[in-house]
Amino acid sequence: MSELQNDRFLRALLKKPVDRTPVWMMRQAGRYLPEYKATRKTAGSFMDLCRNKELASEVTLQPLERFPLDAAILFSDILTIPDAMGLGLRFETGEGPVFDKPIRSMADAKKLFVPDMGSDLGYVMDAVSTIRKDLKGSVPLIGFSGSPWTLATYMVEGSSSKTYAIIKAMMFDQPKTLHHILDVLADSVIAYLNAQIEAGAQAVQIFDTWGGVLTPRDYKEFSLNYMHKIVNGLKREHDGRKVPVILFTKGGGQWLEAMAATGCDALGLDWTTDIDDARARVGDKVALQGNMDPSILYASPERIREEVGTILAKYGKGSGHVFNLGHGIHPEVNPEHAGAFIKAVTELSGQYHK
Repeated sequence: MSELQNDRFLRALLKKPVDRTPVWMMRQAGRYLPEYKATRKTAGSFMDLCRNKELASEVTLQPLERFPLDAAILFSDILTIPDAMGLGLRFETGEGPVFDKPIRSMADAKKLFVPDMGSDLGYVMDAVSTIRKDLKGSVPLIGFSGSPWTLATYMVEGSSSKTYAIIKAMMFDQPKTLHHILDVLADSVIAYLNAQIEAGAQAVQIFDTWGGVLTPRDYKEFSLNYMHKIVNGLKREHDGRKVPVILFTKGGGQWLEAMAATGCDALGLDWTTDIDDARARVGDKVALQGNMDPSILYASPERIREEVGTILAKYGKGSGHVFNLGHGIHPEVNPEHAGAFIKAVTELSGQYHK
């Protein structure tokens, strides 16, 4: 893939030298951009937007037209896999995702299957290949999936949750049922990410949004073990290039060593872990991605620049850092503040790579 004009992001993930720290933002294509809102209106529903390859490509590229980002991320949703399992996904205004057929018993769990990546999830692969074509080799494309634990929380709860009461009750009382669900999900995620890689994704990220709500024991058994299985099952090379894998557990700072031991290439950090501590603990094993508090983007451009400088200094010299927020950009953020953040990374980071 020698035609890639900017491979800074891929090089940093593999801890190879770069001229400056690469930067992208989780949820960089989305509700903080007026142009996204306009396209979303054209599409109809959120899932209609995900299923329309031209519009999915359009919104993926929108932030790249505004900002000098070093990667694009597929515009999709983490719930595409459970949706393809026939659980009746819909998005309720103000409520978020709702499943009409939540999984509550072993009988429910045994009905789950690995979706067909061509027929059931072909629209995601069509979006990946369309985006790759539309990027014209400018920057790499990131594919992604939710982690099995995170997907299971939605599938068992039936919607978003603050207490995780239903899935935690299942975890404690019916662990075999939950392990069955997680096993089918891990196999599905392996097939899903490998299909994205075949379609053109040049790096992949596993979003373990809810891993941080578990105890250390339960995290290892019900979340990390399944991400480890996925890392082992992924294609790590395609089209003559390595395909880096990023693991991101929100609230997972205490488990970085165990996460790094899965064999992934990089760990995403949220803002509750200092990046210098993380580098001291795992920096020779993996690259680190993160980890500015997204709420900083509500502050003035001067304060944003100062925070970027602080995080760069804490990481220090050398490659292996991909600058990002510690979670997704908030919808109410002024796009100019996002621009100030990205500009600060591009202007301040070169000194750490001489």
